[in-house]
Amino acid sequence: MFKKQLLTLMPAVLLIFAGNAIAAKEPIKFGLTLDYTKAYVFATPSFGQAIEDYVKYVNMKGGIDGHPIELLNSDHGNEPQRGIEAYERKKREGAIAFEHLSTPVSKAVLPKAMNDKVVMMQMLTGRADAADGEVFPYIFPVSPTYWAMAANIIQYIAESVDDIKKAKVAFTYLDYPFGQEPIPIYKALSEELGFELKLFPISLPGTDQSGVWSNIRRFKPDYVISWSFAQLHNIAMTEMKRNRIPVDKYISVIWISKNDLKSYGFEKAKGVKRVEGVVTGTDSPIVQDILKTLYDTGQGSGPRENVGLLYYMAAFTEMVTVVEGMRLGLEKYGAPLTSEKLKMGLESLKGFDAKGLMAPITITPADHQGGGQTRIAEWDGSEWVPQSDWNAAYSDLVWRVIKEHSTKYKSGQ
Repeated sequence: MFKKQLLTLMPAVLLIFAGNAIAAKEPIKFGLTLDYTKAYVFATPSFGQAIEDYVKYVNMKGGIDGHPIELLNSDHGNEPQRGIEAYERKKREGAIAFEHLSTPVSKAVLPKAMNDKVVMMQMLTGRADAADGEVFPYIFPVSPTYWAMAANIIQYIAESVDDIKKAKVAFTYLDYPFGQEPIPIYKALSEELGFELKLFPISLPGTDQSGVWSNIRRFKPDYVISWSFAQLHNIAMTEMKRNRIPVDKYISVIWISKNDLKSYGFEKAKGVKRVEGVVTGTDSPIVQDILKTLYDTGQGSGPRENVGLLYYMAAFTEMVTVVEGMRLGLEKYGAPLTSEKLKMGLESLKGFDAKGLMAPITITPADHQGGGQTRIAEWDGSEWVPQSDWNAAYSDLVWRVIKEHSTKYKSGQ
């Protein structure tokens, strides 16, 4: 279970050994600094649980070539300065890689990680142009960025309407960096494909959406794309019903899970769609083994019911990928594993699908996203049902925008 110290802002250091067999070799330290107390609390308990579970699992199997993984785990409260302080502290303690699960914190730490040549994972947060490994050599999204997700949503819409040039698309989003992130892609796609795009920002904290949805009703969109999260989706769907907008017009960014639909009603939410970057559920052999090895023996890191849900699986998939990068780094370049060796290990991933848990990714020194494949899924009242195959839409346009932004970063603009 999560340590209560995390919830009271006290750092916790988690080191899990699987007996004396792996204790003889140096541990590989991973800096896990999450928001356990403020904006991301809808996701971080499950996110942290998944990473702790997989670390336990790997260490119980003997570690990575006998090296245990050590998690340096603490709370940053979604505050950039606290994130920077945690990064500096854990770097001194020997962490060779980090994950923050916070766009503000990731953006604040990024220049330091780049300067220090330390690997920073950036799954589903941070800068979308960090997919450009040539400009951001130590930053690894290793998953579809928000820009890739945005493009794939538009492709789904284009295939669902009679004529994309006559389509009207509403984009509603939380009016801060997370919500604003995909706007460049939507504007570029609107210009290229000819559909009408209208932006509907939602002021923080996002609980008052009545005016926004009245305006969306007057716009009469074919689809509404939402960049929001957790219970804010319930508010949105309630407003859709009040404004007589069918919920099957609603397509969410990845941050909506089964638990998020509970208070609105599973049956009423039928038809809601989301973009997916990972497979959910517990059917895969590795998740079944986690349940058997950890949860059936009372060693799980959190509630059993979280296993298989979206936020858990996103983190689980990332950690499986990180561990594979560590394994390749050790195999190819030997111990001790450094951040530079981990970087090269991650850049050796070819067609890696985290044991069937996501679309295959190939990481290269130029592409740290890995291809950007996602799919659209629809809620059927009890589960999310895929509506498309894994795909990376409008890749040329997405990479053009990536290069435009990464070039500006490189030139100091």
